[in-house]
Amino acid sequence: MNRNDLLPIGELARRTGLAVSAIRFYEEKGLVQALRTGGNQRRFLRSDIRRLSFILIAQKLGLGLAEIEAELSTLPQGRTPTLGDWQKLSRSMRKQMDAKIQLLTRTRAKLDECIGCGCLSLDRCRLYNKDDRAGAGGAVGPRFVLD
Repeated sequence: MNRNDLLPIGELARRTGLAVSAIRFYEEKGLVQALRTGGNQRRFLRSDIRRLSFILIAQKLGLGLAEIEAELSTLPQGRTPTLGDWQKLSRSMRKQMDAKIQLLTRTRAKLDECIGCGCLSLDRCRLYNKDDRAGAGGAVGPRFVLD
């Protein structure tokens, strides 16, 4: 392995925009793996920029750490993932992402309407949920968006 392929943690932080403490946290969780120098300094593979970038994007998409861990565990450790590796990960996430997109789309459409709180405080609620019919079905909550 070429020494130019290894990055100190500060450089990895600069390249990803993450705090050093966040990189250490992800290392502790096993999402990235540091190599140690003779002086016990952390060195990361250049490909860890991509892994950490994936983590940031996945979190912005609303994936939890456990979901991210599961997906990253399918990528090879110790080498740069290939296009095929990333495509495999993408295919495994597609159903999850499509469901989140549908929920976001439904929520966006419902934000201008009553979202099913059963409050009857709006004129539209009197029309769509006369006498709180939705409440008869049990806890209302965000039923009209999540169902």
